[in-house]
Amino acid sequence: GRREDARALAGFVPDCLVMVRRLVADPRTPLRDRVLLGALIAYLASPLDLVPDFVPVAGHLDDAILVGLVLRHLVRRHGEDRLRTAWPGPESSLRVVLRATGTAG
Repeated sequence: GRREDARALAGFVPDCLVMVRRLVADPRTPLRDRVLLGALIAYLASPLDLVPDFVPVAGHLDDAILVGLVLRHLVRRHGEDRLRTAWPGPESSLRVVLRATGTAG
């Protein structure tokens, strides 16, 4: 219901951060992918962006696109199961992540 949707939405960003942290810590994740995930975190935390965040819509859209591209790369290399294993949140939120990667069936 609505309450579950609200909880899933409130926890979406923290769930994404936990997933990335788990993927970085997973010994099966190759060094190249760990570096890629680390660079993603650094870019998202950096005050410098390709499109400044104060620009309406486009300011945050570049961040979302970059996250989607990195996650799509990981899904294509390792499969959805790796993301499913690392995902701490509800299945409905994971489906959003997989849809954003363009790999969800």
